[in-house]
Amino acid sequence: MFIETPRMIIRDFTPEDAADLHDIFGDDETMENCEPAYDFEKTKEFLTSFCIGRNGAVAAVHKESGKMMGYILFNEFDEGVYEMGWIYNRSFWRQGYAYESCKAVIDYAFEELKAHKVFAEAIDTVKSVSLMQKLGMQLEGIQRSQTKDNHGNWADLYFYGLLEEDWQAERTPSCTQ
Repeated sequence: MFIETPRMIIRDFTPEDAADLHDIFGDDETMENCEPAYDFEKTKEFLTSFCIGRNGAVAAVHKESGKMMGYILFNEFDEGVYEMGWIYNRSFWRQGYAYESCKAVIDYAFEELKAHKVFAEAIDTVKSVSLMQKLGMQLEGIQRSQTKDNHGNWADLYFYGLLEEDWQAERTPSCTQ
C-alpha cells in the first residue's frame, strides 16, 4: 500500500521501522488502552511477524521529518470487511495526524479495495471513540466488561463501523432547494 496525504505517507512496514515502532509500542502512556508496553525484542518480533509477515498493518510516516509516527492496523477480517486501529507516537498526538491518515486508509479501502465495511474497536472512550466518530463510524455495540485493561480492571469494548453506503453518502454533496 502507498497513500500520500498532505502531511504523511502511508506505506507498508519495513524492517528499518523497528526503532520508530518501538518509540510507540515501548511507551507506557501510549499503550495505556492497548496492552502493556513492549520491550525492543517484542517490538521487532511483532514488526517481522505481523506487520511485515502478515501485512497486518501499515506505517504512517511524517513527510517532513521522515519519522514513522503511526501504526495503523488494517487487514481484511472477512471478505470485504476490514478491521482497523491506530496507535501514534505521543509526540504527534492532538495534531490531526491520526484523522488524516486513518481517513486516507478508509478512503483507500472503499475506493481501491471495494470494501463493504471498515470497523474498529476500543476501550478508550475519549481519544479512540471520538476519532471513530469523526471518521464517520457509527456505534454498533458495546460489549460490557468484555476485556481487562492494563491494570486488570474489567472494561467495556466499543465497536464502531462504517459501511460503504454511508461512506458514499458522506462524500456526495446534498442538493437543497
